[in-house]
Amino acid sequence: MQDKPTRADKVAQTRERILDAAEQLFAEHGLSNVSNRQISEAAGQANNSAVGYHFGSKSELIKAVVSRHVVPMDQIRARLLTELGDEPDVRDWVACTVKPMTEHLGSLTSPTWWARLVAQIMTDPSLYLAELDESTTSDSGRESEDGLRRSLPGLPDDAYEERESMVRNLVIYACADRERALAVGSPTARPTWDTTAVGLIDAITAIWQAPVTPID
Repeated sequence: MQDKPTRADKVAQTRERILDAAEQLFAEHGLSNVSNRQISEAAGQANNSAVGYHFGSKSELIKAVVSRHVVPMDQIRARLLTELGDEPDVRDWVACTVKPMTEHLGSLTSPTWWARLVAQIMTDPSLYLAELDESTTSDSGRESEDGLRRSLPGLPDDAYEERESMVRNLVIYACADRERALAVGSPTARPTWDTTAVGLIDAITAIWQAPVTPID
């Protein structure tokens, strides 16, 4: 006989339903276009103040949604770093920035919403910076970033910052486009998230190693 769910169990289940509903609604409609009431209703909560009760504010809810993805992605990146050879090159370090996203997405039950949610977060600078800080200030995030920078000793700082922004957008929007296609059953350029990572790593390695044209 199964044990009767405790109050703590019920609270945890309710929180997960709210997080699931919020993630989908935010991904589909944008963070500013979704109310706590809509999230509560989508989560099957009769009390429209359920979001406030369990998470306090909308910003705290967003942080909670982000955290449940950032943590496993950080674990993937930490594993990838342990698998690096003695002399990793640019492509190896690029893999450490791409695969945490693609591997994580591949581990989730379809349809997924994470990549599209991050794309929405990127439209709000304050929210995007908060998300970026949380996903890159871990030990593995810093090690990955430092390793990539060391592998590009001839790249000027301004070019590095410019390309870092390009790469970040490429990874997020490429993953969001594939995620969206999978959700509606449209064809995708690559058959799996693993092969999607290969294509991204090819392109991003080329971006990092491209020549820098002087600007007069």
